[in-house]
Amino acid sequence: MTESNSQNTTLTGQCNCGSVKFEASQNNGDVYICHCSICQRKSGGNGVAVIIVPKETFNFSQGSEHITRWQKPGHDWINCFCRSCGSPVPGENSAESLFIPVGLIDKSTQPLLVKGHIWVDSKANWETIADNAVQYPKDFGSNA
Repeated sequence: MTESNSQNTTLTGQCNCGSVKFEASQNNGDVYICHCSICQRKSGGNGVAVIIVPKETFNFSQGSEHITRWQKPGHDWINCFCRSCGSPVPGENSAESLFIPVGLIDKSTQPLLVKGHIWVDSKANWETIADNAVQYPKDFGSNA
């Protein structure tokens, strides 16, 4: 994750206060919603909706110094957020990719559509999933 201005950007976004801004090229508009208890607590709601982009296509265009990271003790889960407004910001998904919370996206040249739900076995008891996206009981690869 570097700070620069990129050409051929297909996606831009920012935190709630505008201190952190980013841009990325996206392969598709697939949105995944995680319903695990950690993401429920992070969002204060039913989970977190994200898109996944390759690291090499992503840049913070402004404000990377405003990002604070917190790691859940005993887990590899790290929460990245703007220290000015508390908005979640993009973070590492794997060695090759980043997740971007879809609520931060200002502009996308591809339509964003929910493709799948993960950790559905952990969803809140008050939640009903009403779309036709694939539902995984746990992580990707678990029986859908």
